[in-house]
Order: sequence, then C-alpha cells, then structure tokens
Amino acid sequence: MEFFKKQTHIDFLKLRRLAFIFSALLLLASITSVATRGLNFGLDFTGGTLIEAGFEQAVNLDAVRSSLDAAGFQDYVVQQFGDASSIAVRLAPREQEESNAEISSAVLDALQQSGQGEIDIRRVDFVGPQIGKELAEKGALAMFWVLLGILAYVSIRFQWRFSVGAVTALVHDIIITTGILSFTHIQFDLTVVAALLAVIGYSLNDTIVVFDRIRENFQGMRKTGPVEVINTAINQMLSRTIMTSGTTLLVLAALYVFGGEAISGFALTLIIGIVVGTYSSIYVASAVTLRLGVSREDLLETKVEKEGANLDSMP
Repeated sequence: MEFFKKQTHIDFLKLRRLAFIFSALLLLASITSVATRGLNFGLDFTGGTLIEAGFEQAVNLDAVRSSLDAAGFQDYVVQQFGDASSIAVRLAPREQEESNAEISSAVLDALQQSGQGEIDIRRVDFVGPQIGKELAEKGALAMFWVLLGILAYVSIRFQWRFSVGAVTALVHDIIITTGILSFTHIQFDLTVVAALLAVIGYSLNDTIVVFDRIRENFQGMRKTGPVEVINTAINQMLSRTIMTSGTTLLVLAALYVFGGEAISGFALTLIIGIVVGTYSSIYVASAVTLRLGVSREDLLETKVEKEGANLDSMP
C-alpha cells in the first residue's frame, strides 16, 4: 500500500543546511534544559514509596492533599490512577526510618481524614535510594552499549560513513527527546527508559530502510550524483515512512489518552521520539552520510581481474 499514487520528487537535501541549524538549536536547547532544569526522576531513581488506593466514589484530590499536609507529609505527588475513584500517592524518602507497614498506615490514616469514604490500600512499593542509583547507572550503560552495537552493525552491513550517520541521528533523537522531557517536567522512570530504547530501535529501522535503498540506487543509477541518489531513495521510501509513523502514532495517541497514568509517560516519550526520529532519518542520518563524502565507489564491490588471464587458455 502506498500513500502517494505517483512517485514524489521532493528535494529534501536542498534544506539540509537549514536542517543542521535547526537540529543544532534543538540540541543546544535540550542540553541547556537538562543541565539547568534537570530531569523529574521518579521513584525508580530517587527512591521513595508508591501507594495506590481505591475509594467508593470519585476522589477529591484537593481534599486528599490537604489531609496529607495536615499529617506532616512533604514532597509528595497525588494523581488519579486508572479511574476517578483510584489514586496513586508518591512519597519522597523520609528522614526517619519507617517500614512499609508504618508508612502505609500513616497514609491510610491521613486519607481517612479527607472524608472520601471507605478506602482500600491496593499496593505499596518501596524503592531505596541505592537501588535507584544502580538503576540510573544501568540505564545509561544500556544506552551506551546499544549505540556501540549499532555502530558496529551498520559499519559491517553498509560502510563506516553510514554507521556514523546512523549513530549521529540516534544520539540526536535521544538528546532532543530527553530535553523535551526535561522542559515539560514529565516524570522520568524506568518506563521512560524503556521508551527511549524503543525510540532507538524504531529510528534505526527507518534509517536502515532508507540506507538500503540508497545503496541500491548507487548501484543502479550509475550516472547520477550522490545528492540526487539520496534524494531519490528518500522519496521512494516516503510512503512507507508516512504510513509506518502515522499508524504507530495513532496507536500511541490512544494509549496516551486512554491508557491511564501508568503508561502515559511511556506513550508520550515514544510519540516525541517517533516524530523526532522520522525527521532525523531524513535530515540527519542521510545528510551526515552525504557530508562525510559517501560515493558509489564505497558501495560497489571491487572486481579483481586475473593477471595473465590468457594463461587460462593454455593446456
């Protein structure tokens, strides 16, 4: 199935210099936001307690917050979870040592003072600060090894110029997506890390498809320059890119709207990453590969002729 009935002839690479400037500004803004605002780390990284509670009726969140304030709780977040009668209370680590039972009991007492009716504590999770630190380190290492593996794979599968272009695009996607998460103060937890790894895979898949068509075009379009070859490849893959990205975004939008608080961060991170990744596969990966001087000779197999081939005819 094709999105366009006729082959398009859009000169994408004509705007590559403007795209470089645009990407550079986005990268600068993202790095600045992460450096100054930081990330809104969730309990997976900071440690603390998560309590999920259910009520008989729709919850008044303001009343719940007032009761927690009166009970002496600080640095907490109260959100609806799943439906209007369920909430999630996230508590930062407290100075005094308390067990899960003591914390949940104190929260239950505070919630009962809010006048919301019968309360059911459904889940209590505790994450220690040391565990959170280890998770952050392992998440960063996962990103590093994934990028290193991709660099090696694309170098073997194509050519080193393509691998540099692909990894540059992936780093571009991760930095900008993380910068948007920082700027919007979306909670950064393990589900977001999983979404970032999924963004790497999705963006790489789109980039590899374009690269494969570029290689085919270099072999078939013998009298055409690199710019036109790459432009042709991008146009040939444009229908696939739009259909794949569009249908994926529809699913993620539904997950974000109807999936509830538990996966909203995951879905939103993927939405941002797919939009940025689709852009980067055209204006970063391909443009960087072109900038590095990729040519037909880099992709064609070298034919070695036998010296003294006429000797083969001798008896």
